[in-house]
Amino acid sequence: MKNIKNIIFDYGNVIFSINFVRVQQSLKDLGIKDVEVFFGHLQQDPVFDAFDRGQITSAQFRDKIREKAGDEDLTDDQIDAAWNSILIGIADGNHDLLLKLKDKYRTFLLSNINDIHYQFIMKYLKDVFEFDGNDHLFEKVYYSHFTGKRKPEQAIFEQVLFENGLNASETLFIDDSPQHLRGAEKLGIRTYLMKQPDTIQDFVKREGLL
Repeated sequence: MKNIKNIIFDYGNVIFSINFVRVQQSLKDLGIKDVEVFFGHLQQDPVFDAFDRGQITSAQFRDKIREKAGDEDLTDDQIDAAWNSILIGIADGNHDLLLKLKDKYRTFLLSNINDIHYQFIMKYLKDVFEFDGNDHLFEKVYYSHFTGKRKPEQAIFEQVLFENGLNASETLFIDDSPQHLRGAEKLGIRTYLMKQPDTIQDFVKREGLL
């Protein structure tokens, strides 16, 4: 890829591995029947969008899960464990790669995330890598539940471009969700769809980005 000066990274299944099948099974185990419609890679109930934007609290989210499962006795821990089962971890070498890319490009993290997943990941990064978050790996990080916006809304891409003075045509956005790429493409941002078994390490090597 030529004339790339800036790279915006998604987090899930670009840097941090996630598993939609596993979380769907966990939600089924809680008693949710139409789980593929309720929560999936390409579509989800509006409650998840609201949680991503920080428009509802973790407590309100858990109450929605209890309502959907038809079980008021589900504990916070049961719900959190099921919801966090989507989170797998970070492949060896990904953090080193991000630091190398940061030396050559202006790099940013743009993640649709919610408070429960955020707390889990912050603890994971501290326990496994002794990191205090992801901030040192990028010039700036954007988490949807703090910004009040989520992909694929153009407003979140506009915010990243404007706040950092980025030229869209010189910016690459990497994400595993095609619907998110479309939001970026409308602004002229260049995109790449990360699909398994492809990895960020293979992509960078293949495209000669380092």
